[in-house]
Amino acid sequence: MDENRIVEPSFTAMDSGTENNLRPRWLEQYIGQHGAVEKLKIFLEAAKRRNEPLDHVLLSGPPGLGKTTLSHIIANEMGVNIKVTSGPAIERAGDLASILSNLNENDVLFIDEIHRINKSIEEILYPAMEDYALDIIVGKGPSARSIRLDLQKFTLIGATTRTGQLTSPLRDRFGVLLNLELYDVESLKEIIKRSSTILGIEIEEDGAEEIAKRSRGTPRIANRILKRVRDYAEVKDQGVINKDVATKGLKLLGIDDYGLDNLDRKIILTMIENFSGRPVGVDAIAASVGEDKVTIEDVYEPYLMQIGFINRTPRGRVASKKAYDHFGIEYKNEENAL
Repeated sequence: MDENRIVEPSFTAMDSGTENNLRPRWLEQYIGQHGAVEKLKIFLEAAKRRNEPLDHVLLSGPPGLGKTTLSHIIANEMGVNIKVTSGPAIERAGDLASILSNLNENDVLFIDEIHRINKSIEEILYPAMEDYALDIIVGKGPSARSIRLDLQKFTLIGATTRTGQLTSPLRDRFGVLLNLELYDVESLKEIIKRSSTILGIEIEEDGAEEIAKRSRGTPRIANRILKRVRDYAEVKDQGVINKDVATKGLKLLGIDDYGLDNLDRKIILTMIENFSGRPVGVDAIAASVGEDKVTIEDVYEPYLMQIGFINRTPRGRVASKKAYDHFGIEYKNEENAL
């Protein structure tokens, strides 16, 4: 992950100063994800009426779409505390036991990247989620015995970018499954205008739309671009972000009409120019552009596939006609490249 990449969807050091200030605190302030939000409103109201904790919630979807934000909103709406951790951070069974035993009634435990939790620790979660109890083994060998400790009722919220990597026993213990999808331009426009108000940035409708169109459907990227275009507007213009200022600022940042940056373009052009329309493996792409294979698969490729620039075939990746057209290059496929 490139910490300095503007269109990186994951949380980076660039976001640490302002992201928390821009997050909505209540469902009525949350923009987009209408299907998920409507379901959540009903489940929250039902839980509050019964004076029970909300069922365990699994939030899935690409990074930067608001999974952490929604978890804090759930805690606020329920009027309870939230404890935040991540799958890789829970290294021992005792770490999880300590966290769970310190939760108050109806509190929320948020585990980010829950698909990366250790499998032996995951098994401790099963009785905790189902029976609000911890099964602890005391002693070793023939004298070992199991002790069950009762826990306060709580809500576990798990966030994952890779639902397929969750084991079935864990996934089946979540009562509320919410999948977050990439945002449309109108929703991103509203988010950008809200953020500009909080940050004290003057932005016009067409300026917000121009940023929204190039934000790859991701609020985190939209807010990051907004801050950088603000810098351009203050130094090179009158401090107001309109379409012209946004376009010039985005050009300076190297972000094109599809939200592609230099690394995205390098990957596509390498496939087109070096391999002449033939299928190419991800190892060859990684070696050609000087990037790690896993980074190509996890960071760059998903968005390029979503916008239809890359197609996967049994023999490898192929640049689509749409990608050729975007770069003004005559289309070649495997047949006419021979």
